[in-house]
Order: sequence, then C-alpha cells, then structure tokens
Amino acid sequence: MKKWRIAVGGFSHETNTFSPVCTEIGDFQVLRGAQLLEERLPLLAGRDGQTPTPAACKEAELSESVELLPCLFARALPGGLIRKEAYLCLKRELLEMFESNLPVDGIYLDLHGAAEVEDIGDGEGDFIHELRGIVGSEVPIAVSLDLHGNISEELADSADILTAYRTAPHRDAEQTRLRALRHLVDSLRNRWKPRTALIKVPLLLPGEMAMTDLEPARSLYARLSEIDRVPGLLDSSLLAGCCWTDSIHTSASVLVVARQDRVLAEKHARLLFEEVWAGRRGFVLPVEAVAPDEAVRIAMATREHPVFISDSGDNITGGAAGDIPLLAERLLAAGARDALVAGITDVRAVERCAAVGVGAELELDIGGRLDSSRGKPLHVKGKVKQLVREGEGGAIALRHGSSRDPRDQRAAVGGSALLGYPGGHRPGRAGSHDAEDRGRQAGLPVSRPGRPRTLCSYGSQPRRHQPEFERAELPKSLQADLSPG
Repeated sequence: MKKWRIAVGGFSHETNTFSPVCTEIGDFQVLRGAQLLEERLPLLAGRDGQTPTPAACKEAELSESVELLPCLFARALPGGLIRKEAYLCLKRELLEMFESNLPVDGIYLDLHGAAEVEDIGDGEGDFIHELRGIVGSEVPIAVSLDLHGNISEELADSADILTAYRTAPHRDAEQTRLRALRHLVDSLRNRWKPRTALIKVPLLLPGEMAMTDLEPARSLYARLSEIDRVPGLLDSSLLAGCCWTDSIHTSASVLVVARQDRVLAEKHARLLFEEVWAGRRGFVLPVEAVAPDEAVRIAMATREHPVFISDSGDNITGGAAGDIPLLAERLLAAGARDALVAGITDVRAVERCAAVGVGAELELDIGGRLDSSRGKPLHVKGKVKQLVREGEGGAIALRHGSSRDPRDQRAAVGGSALLGYPGGHRPGRAGSHDAEDRGRQAGLPVSRPGRPRTLCSYGSQPRRHQPEFERAELPKSLQADLSPG
C-alpha cells in the first residue's frame, strides 16, 4: 500500500511593526521532531511520534497510510519586526530539514500569515518561495493560517492549498491544521491539482471589529462551510488581516481553493468578496470608542463599577511594547480613585519596588522606556502595596516575549509589583485574566453588578505603507464603489 510521505514544519509570528522592540532569535520557542506533532497536531502524534493512531486518523479523516515527517516549528509571541538574522537562522535550518526528508509526496506548512522580517518584508512569502526552489513545482504544499494573516500573492501563488482559522478569538487552531492536512491527503489520493483564487479586500480591520461571534463577521464566516460544499471546491477562507503590520500586503483577504478548476475558484471568491464589501460598514467596534481623556471622564462619571478602559494601541497580545503610561498619566491628572492600570511593562521599576519592599514609599519613573517614541516615563510618588514573585499565584512576569536574558529590557525580573499612589490610583502589571484578582488583593472595590462597561481608547499609529490593491482584480460591479465610506 502506498504511504504518503508528508513533511511537516513552519513558523508563526504576528508582527507589530509599530513596536520598537524587535523579535530576536531567543524569543522563539522551537519544536523539533516528535515534539512538533505532540504540540501542534496531538491527534496525529502516534506513539513513535510519526505514525498517526487509528483513532486520530478517523478523527482527522486521514488514512493509516500517511507517514508524517516532522521537521521544525518555531513560534514567538506577537512583537516587533523579526530580526533578519533570527529569521535567516530559522529558515536555513527548516529548509535543510525539509530537503533532508526528500523525496516526499507533499508538504504541510504551519504558518501565521503576518510575519514581517527586517529588510526582507513578507516572511511567509519569502520562505515558501525558497522552499519551492528546493522541492520543485510538482510537490503539493498545503498551508494553514491564522485568521489575522496578511496574504501576499507570493504565498498564494506558491502554495497549492491554503486554509485559515474561522474563529476570533481563536478556538479552531488544531481543527484548521487538521483540515489543511486532510485537503492535502485528499488531493494526493484523488490526483487533484488544487487552484487558489485570492482577492485582497481594501479594508483594515482591527481585531475588535472582526470578532466572529458578532455581526457581520458571524454571518460571513458561517458562509464558508456552505462554499466548501459547492461541487468542485475544496476550501474557502476569509482573513481579517493584521492591521498592526505596516506592510503593502496588509488588508483583509478572500481565499477560495478549487480541486482543479481555477475559474470556479475565482467565481466564488468574487461572490464572497461581494458579500464582504456589501457588509463593510457593519465592521465597527462593539464598545464605545473615545479619546483617552474622554474615556477617563466617562469612567469617573459612571455609577456602576468596574469600568474597563482598553488601550488597544498598546496591547501586548497585539505585539505592542506595553509600556506607554498615557492612561496612568490621564487618570492621575483627573484625580481618579480606586483605579488599576493593569499593564505597564517596566523592569527597572519592578526592581526598584523589590529593593525597597512592601510598605515602603518611593519616587520613581514608570514606562516609556521600550516605546519612547510614543510615550515618556511618568514620574510618580507612591507606596509598594504588593510584590508577586514569578510563579506565585499565577502572576505574569514583566517581560515581552520569552527571553530571559537579564540584560534584556524585556526579561523577567522575578514577578510583578503593585504600586499605590495617593488618592487610591494603582498601576500594576497583571495579565488580562488576573487584573481583577490583583485589584482585590490590593484592596480595590472590584465587583461585577451585571455586564461591566467597557471603553476602547486608541493611540495614533502612523503608517509608512499604503496597501496596494489592483482594481482590475476586483469584480467590475464593485470597482466604482470603493470609497472609504
């Protein structure tokens, strides 16, 4: 019986080009061999790390004749540009591992879609172009993507099959990876030659505007399973893109993959594009969006608490530096009481607090060290209310990325500090999931009388690039209706 030899590997990074903190080689977690399958494709990781178990094959609709050849997978938390040297190091090893496994029947790439590399640009497009030069044009390549990927023509042209997450927040990551593999195996078994149609949608959508549990995204993503069932089609995807990546490829994208008929793929890609474009005005923030001073004013005037103010521009899960003290400054200036700023990354400040100890009063500067172009250190006087060592109580250490080099401004310094200011204002470093617990531990009156009020406040992030859209590639009926409104 024929055994389909499929090499597996990839890399993942959501690049925020507005962050001055570049992503270094030490920020990547690298998985090799069996560990790759165990973490990225656990349903397919057999006892020997290569052969899928019968139950897993049934779950993923794969046959027992598949032989997976795990190479390398590298991932880093969202952050600034990937250093060129770091990317080239990972690319070189991954390409060598793919080449060492030749001959193969197919390749599965586990990618993100928004990796931007210093002096190179589109990381995924650059990598798959190099890979094609090694494996040739006849070996099919299937790619799974994050819903927030920015898809380049290089990536779409070089891959045979592309499929992306269909939930945001993401709940279908492994399901998407399995779907990409299933499409690859089906294509090999049936000798299909998949054809992909890509249409770039001229929209920049912050993640908050394209959550798939809310309209119009909910209905649009529900359409994908219907498109998949069209005879002759293999898969369809709608990618919101990553607006924090300042690149010519940054935009939403429509992808439709046909088993063999490119015209059929293009037809349904255009139909999906029409639906997205027709509903574009529905992509709005689901909460109030105001300037920082207005957000503070509303929060202070609201009688029910807590009120959450989300600084989406300095969001570390979106790759930002997380050390701009703008809202802390505005809260202090407004005389706010019982407020917790749950996200100022500052290694030096925590070291100072740890040195003087709980209960001590001190003056120090906080924030504005990593992203000094958009924020400056805020000088404060206060009392150390709480110190949490790393690993205690689930605290999140003061770092960005995974580096632990003590010389690195992003390195872990042993935990978190909660600093109390006169008037009850407390900036601290807490994860989005433990801010409420930190507030209670510090004596804040945190309660939830029903649905808490949430405000969104954005900072300014000027762009260098303007996404390029070819009007000729869009449906003619829509070419005259591309105004920003």
